[in-house]
Amino acid sequence: MITDVLKKRRTIYALSKNIDLKQEEVEAIVKDTVELVPDAFNMRSQRVVLATGAKQDELWDKIYDAFEGTGAREKFDGFKAAYGTDLYYIDEYVVKGLQDAFPLYAANFPVWAQQSNGMLQFTLWNRFTEAGLGANIQHYNPVIDDAVRTLFDLPENWTLVAQMPFGKIEAEAGEKQGEDVNERVIIAK
Repeated sequence: MITDVLKKRRTIYALSKNIDLKQEEVEAIVKDTVELVPDAFNMRSQRVVLATGAKQDELWDKIYDAFEGTGAREKFDGFKAAYGTDLYYIDEYVVKGLQDAFPLYAANFPVWAQQSNGMLQFTLWNRFTEAGLGANIQHYNPVIDDAVRTLFDLPENWTLVAQMPFGKIEAEAGEKQGEDVNERVIIAK
């Protein structure tokens, strides 16, 4: 049940490459999720780069280098230790095309693209959870944009939104803090 997956999904930092899934299964999870997550006007602005293997290691070395020694090597090596990283992008040409086609809604398309990208991140995170993998979300952009664009030879019109290292869970997350959800939800009848 989806609620069980939502409750189980946590931010996991202790990750390794030793997953039980095959590369093809990971690729299928990513591709299926990208295809199934909705977005306004069916714009399909989301883009994902799935970095695994040698590219996973090279990615996190490049990210560390982009910070020119101002970040802790151990932190970046922790992300590098994961099986892979999903890099989430928005294709700005798609957004611009819809802005031009529907000028009445032009200001909304960038917002809707961000919303769709967020849904994609969250859905894929839950799919990884369901598959027994751990993940966390990082936001090192825009510092890393040029290095990552060059590494994967990506077009200039792709805007990096987030990075999601994922892999085998080597240590569980700590106890989750409770809250009074009534402070964030209003029921109107």
